[in-house]
Amino acid sequence: MLINAPETVVADALRGMAAAHPGLAVDVGNRVVVRRDAPVAGKVALVSGGGSGHEPLHAGFVGPGMLSAACPGEVFTSPVPDQMVRAAAAVDGGAGVLFVVKNYTGDVLNFEMAAELAEDEGVRVTQVVVDDDVAVTDSLYTAGRRGTGATLFVEKIAGAAADEGAPLEQVAAVARRVNDSSRSFGVALGAVTTPAKGSPTFDLPPGELELGIGIHGEPGRERRPMMTSREIADFSVDAVLDDLRPTAPVIVLVNGMGATPLLELYGFNAEVQRALSGRGVVVARTLVGNYVTSLDMAGCSVTVCQVDEELLRLWDAPVETPALRWGR
Repeated sequence: MLINAPETVVADALRGMAAAHPGLAVDVGNRVVVRRDAPVAGKVALVSGGGSGHEPLHAGFVGPGMLSAACPGEVFTSPVPDQMVRAAAAVDGGAGVLFVVKNYTGDVLNFEMAAELAEDEGVRVTQVVVDDDVAVTDSLYTAGRRGTGATLFVEKIAGAAADEGAPLEQVAAVARRVNDSSRSFGVALGAVTTPAKGSPTFDLPPGELELGIGIHGEPGRERRPMMTSREIADFSVDAVLDDLRPTAPVIVLVNGMGATPLLELYGFNAEVQRALSGRGVVVARTLVGNYVTSLDMAGCSVTVCQVDEELLRLWDAPVETPALRWGR
């Protein structure tokens, strides 16, 4: 591993992020990453966060057109309420703050506590929980579906609505609509290794894969002998469409889990596009790359979001963050 010590890996990464991206204000000690121009008077602020190890989620999505601040926790561990309260106070421009929360028990509980504390300090807070993963209903980390790739769609589209000056209730409604219109399914080709453990967190023998894996290495639906890219695309798309059943165009995220090269991801995207087209789904936009990762896990996920003209316009709106940028 390319680290100094497991105990300093998050702080070291934040120091490196600060050096690489002067448009961000990075508080390494308190672990809060903020847009340098925050707070923006009269603008709804978006705050998200979660365990480290899923980069560029969330800190890599801080900037104009997306998040106002992010709170990175320890690896695969929720940030604490104090981080969230500091972030909310730093970015509140008087129009309120939207917390975007992935559906993991620690994240949900800590963001709920932070919302109460922030309200006590005079910051108006609304929360949206992302729960897009169709693989399992309950897991090691959640009650209900896990929050995965749709988090990117929620943060981007709601962030654009906030940048346009929409009020808090409207921004939250857009975020919930995106979540309700999104579904994801992930596949592991290899196990994840955390810095603290230094070895794979679960046993996945050579020649096997795990269908429906979570972004922390949680078990999925089933384990099978290795499949081709075409077979994985068909299985993943069917899992998503069995639940979503889109009747309008969609945005597609073909996401790498951290150790899958773009050569393979683009090849997989070709199969995903074939599978969607063959099932009568019209693809309006596609994003391919490592965006919601799991450290060094080999694998991929597919996220599909049904969109109307408004959501597609907000998706296309300018964004300028370390990991996502266009239109500026």
